[in-house]
Amino acid sequence: MNIIKKVEICSLYKEIINMEIRDTPIKDVYEIYPKVFKDERGYFLETYKKDLFEKKGLPTDWIQDNQSYSMSGILRGLHFQQGEFAQDKLARVISGKVLDVCVDLRKGSPTFGRYHSLILDSMQHNMLFIPKGFAHGFAVLEDAIFSYKCSNLYHKESEGGIIWDDEELNIDWMVASPVLSDKDKLWPGLEEFREKSGGGL
Repeated sequence: MNIIKKVEICSLYKEIINMEIRDTPIKDVYEIYPKVFKDERGYFLETYKKDLFEKKGLPTDWIQDNQSYSMSGILRGLHFQQGEFAQDKLARVISGKVLDVCVDLRKGSPTFGRYHSLILDSMQHNMLFIPKGFAHGFAVLEDAIFSYKCSNLYHKESEGGIIWDDEELNIDWMVASPVLSDKDKLWPGLEEFREKSGGGL
């Protein structure tokens, strides 16, 4: 095979495997859909591509990966880290299905107090990028292994949250009676957070 042909094939391969990064109604939040290659052996996909993230102006210096297993009906959130320990997140499920939710808490943002939700499932292999300044949580629709990259380390003292059933947010979690941790039952509402934080993160 000549060099020109090899270059053409490599270029085609590079184009095929590009993942699609879609805008959402909230600035800086992105839905990501990787190309999945399936055959009789199973499937292959890329879950992260540094060059595409750089082109979109997204973080590429991920320094912590987290994974959890949760049974159907569990709700985790809404969590954030603030100050110098604020985190960008790239979330997906390895198995199962969840409703992933992020809430804009950025001070001065025109979409402050609005949320974006997306069903992440292991059949689509889709992902959600959540930037700094957002609270994040998910409700488990089917038993799920949930995985996410973080741009900063976990720091307990910088941790905060918003109560999951805040009336102003009015999030439809798609779970009738979710099971929560004791900690997640005690977070403040959006209005209390707004007052105590001086308008947001």
